[in-house]
Amino acid sequence: MDFRMICRLLPLALVATAFLPAPSAAATGPVVEAPAGKVEGKASRGMHIFKGIPYAAPPTGKLRWAPPQPLSAWQDVHDATKFGPACMQPKPRGPSIYAWDLPAMSEDCLSLNIWAPEDASNAPVFLWIHGGSLTTGSGGDPLYDGSALAERGMVVVSINYRLGALGYFAHPALSAESADGVSGNYGLLDQIAALAWVKRNIGAFGGDAGNVTIAGESAGALSVMYLMAAPDARGLFHKAVAQSAYMVSAPALREKRNGMVPAEEQGVDLAAKIGASDLAALRALPAEEIVNKAPATGYFPFPVIDGKTVPRQLVETFDRNEQAPVPILAGFNAGEIRSLRFLLPKAPADAEAYEAAIRASYGEFADAFLARYPAKDIDESMLAATRDAMYGWTSERLVSNQAALGQPAYLYLFDHGYPATQQWKLHAFHAAELPFLFDTASKTPPLWPKIPDKLAERKLIDAMGDYWASFARSGQPRAKGQPDWLSYSEDRAFMHFADKPHMRHNLFPGTAALHEAVVCRRLAAGDMPWNWNVGIISPPLPPKAEGCQ
Repeated sequence: MDFRMICRLLPLALVATAFLPAPSAAATGPVVEAPAGKVEGKASRGMHIFKGIPYAAPPTGKLRWAPPQPLSAWQDVHDATKFGPACMQPKPRGPSIYAWDLPAMSEDCLSLNIWAPEDASNAPVFLWIHGGSLTTGSGGDPLYDGSALAERGMVVVSINYRLGALGYFAHPALSAESADGVSGNYGLLDQIAALAWVKRNIGAFGGDAGNVTIAGESAGALSVMYLMAAPDARGLFHKAVAQSAYMVSAPALREKRNGMVPAEEQGVDLAAKIGASDLAALRALPAEEIVNKAPATGYFPFPVIDGKTVPRQLVETFDRNEQAPVPILAGFNAGEIRSLRFLLPKAPADAEAYEAAIRASYGEFADAFLARYPAKDIDESMLAATRDAMYGWTSERLVSNQAALGQPAYLYLFDHGYPATQQWKLHAFHAAELPFLFDTASKTPPLWPKIPDKLAERKLIDAMGDYWASFARSGQPRAKGQPDWLSYSEDRAFMHFADKPHMRHNLFPGTAALHEAVVCRRLAAGDMPWNWNVGIISPPLPPKAEGCQ
């Protein structure tokens, strides 16, 4: 959405002039004069790096829980040599392989970072959306250092966007003050605003605004799917990369659908639990209090089906072929759930109890389910079933849907292990591919299983970086000295990243179709979510519906 359109539509959408970036001292690094204003970055090994460039006004005060507001062009040279603060997020609850020491945080967090070759001209743009369950993370995390990818001839951009209850909170009072009568989705609107900023400004950094790839992992990949579905994002990007995406159900703004509590109702409940009587009281609360208290109340952030930014459930959008018709690269990791065991229910007492639960839940599909996830190894079966229902099914659905639109579509399975992951039983865990993609094996979080500095890992890093950069450049993933990556439409082709890349066909035969059949019936029933409730905690299979198996 164009910022001028926001200004016309929203009563509080005034062009922000009070929140201009801090000026730089006398310039010593590269200076770029963009439409947004002049920015000074740093030069490093043939790379120009710009950090913490604001793309919208700070969403504080009355701008808390409002669509992102534009900034006037600044007059001084903005110092872009340091990352901006991360968006507000809760304190870690305990040790985690994903956790960093919390960075500086602020509601004034809507900034982006750019890595560009010093001689970049009309280069493809790779815009990265960080993960973290829409609750944590930052575009400035060391894991996402864009230098190595930029060295492959791209302009790499990473962004911050509002998180948690500050990013996805809906409430009747907020909807009432909106010209569109909606609320929620502020974090998604931030992402759209960042893309609009890139369209207007990236040419000054050597990027091609007509060749933008949006990419993300986990919640970042969830965001990629919502951007593909959002009418306001149409035309702002031209390719998509979804790593470990999960096409789960989301709440509607006011109606109870698909077994989800309406988003406005969730907002009213959250406000009451944190002691805010009205919208003014909510906006007066310290941001730290909101983000730290919200998870304890049971609140979990999700995009809201508001009929505007998110027209309908993602499954329905893609079924109706209403998503952006762009090439896609999507995939998942073999050990996704090994580091996400909180997604698993308590295992049944024995094989007999496991099989009984599956037969009670999956009915006529029980034999197919048990053939893939047998009772002889309950733990492995539960890990695989949840992985396939969430990440595997989503990945195959995405490439299948885009291929049906006539778009190039590429599927992968990341299945690489190394000594530390094998020792900790975390083979190819959730997000394990990221340091291989970004070539940041030396920049992982403190508790991350240490990646060895070996030739095999080096070759895999080079291959993945080449494939992703080639896709961003041309829509076809190619890597020097590696097998050609065939489109999914060629006999369900997929790239298997194990010891090295291998071109394969027909990943886990029949598995995606099984989970598709379950989702189809649950969607038709209209009174239950899908994907979170897998295996022994699945509700009974709804009766067969028109168009479903």
